[in-house]
Amino acid sequence: MARATLTIDLDALAANWRALDRLSAQGVQTAATVKADGYGLGIAPAARSLAGAGARQFFVALAEEGVTLRELLGPGPDIFVYSGHMAGDAGMIAGAGLVPMLNSVEQLTRHFEALPDHPFGVQLDSGMNRLGMEPAEWAAVADLVLGRAPELLQSHLACADDPDSPMNPQQRSTFKQMTEGMKVPRSLAATGGTILGRGYHFDITRPGVGLYGGAPFERARPVVHLSIPVIQVRDVEPGESVGYGCTWTARAPARVATLAAGYADGIIRAMGNRAQLHAGEIPCPLVGRVSMDLLTADVSHLDEVPDSLELLGDNQGIDAVAGAAGTIGYEILTALGDRYNRHYVGGAG
Repeated sequence: MARATLTIDLDALAANWRALDRLSAQGVQTAATVKADGYGLGIAPAARSLAGAGARQFFVALAEEGVTLRELLGPGPDIFVYSGHMAGDAGMIAGAGLVPMLNSVEQLTRHFEALPDHPFGVQLDSGMNRLGMEPAEWAAVADLVLGRAPELLQSHLACADDPDSPMNPQQRSTFKQMTEGMKVPRSLAATGGTILGRGYHFDITRPGVGLYGGAPFERARPVVHLSIPVIQVRDVEPGESVGYGCTWTARAPARVATLAAGYADGIIRAMGNRAQLHAGEIPCPLVGRVSMDLLTADVSHLDEVPDSLELLGDNQGIDAVAGAAGTIGYEILTALGDRYNRHYVGGAG
């Protein structure tokens, strides 16, 4: 079989949620962010396993994702929608019992007019300048909004993956000032904020990438394992080049394995000549460019070339691969393509 195998360890996913739940302060609820199809790993098995681990609040980016999640999990869990109440979403929000995180006065007006008795939350901008109401805007409408009993007030940290960034305490202070004395549950921390400590936890933490094995949660168990079949092995003479553009040239006699995956499968082209695969624990450099369907790796140092090499797994996580591609682990996860033979182990998958 030429298709690469993407193995997703649902027990590791659940263990990562439980570990982040233990990091959350006593009395704080730990939610789970499952947007973007469970960070590319499949929302159905991911959400079911997280629910099985104990998650009772979930966050998605879009109302459509929330509808899918509600169909999967049933009527119990709370499902919050980061994008809020967009035009045309009222039917989905009401039908699936979603909680939109309203981001602006325009969204407040839309929600109160279309669904005046339906639950909602409010997103506040504490300094990231992306989503949410800024302090002056929030101050002008806070009394009106609080009179309608929002479910949650939240903001988002811009630099939580850098614990020394002055933005972290600055945003925390702004968020506290914006919500001081308001008897509404509050949330500021995603994965990075959870790790920053109890001062950032408030009432709900909502980890995302750390659940799936990504930084800055260094204690995360690897969730994703990607094994790519070897199609062919060839001997390359000194001076001969490999792949498009001849970007790698053998300096000595070499053996090069051609593998069945490429940028059509989410293996980012920029990692050519920079990343490595593994034969067991032995690293094998990726040589030449990543093409649409194929990779080439130097296996000269192996006594025996295995049937497949591993790109992601125990020896190399998503952030190491991301570093070779000049990107972040989030992109590695969410770029994983549809051609893989996906194999779920453990959990409720």
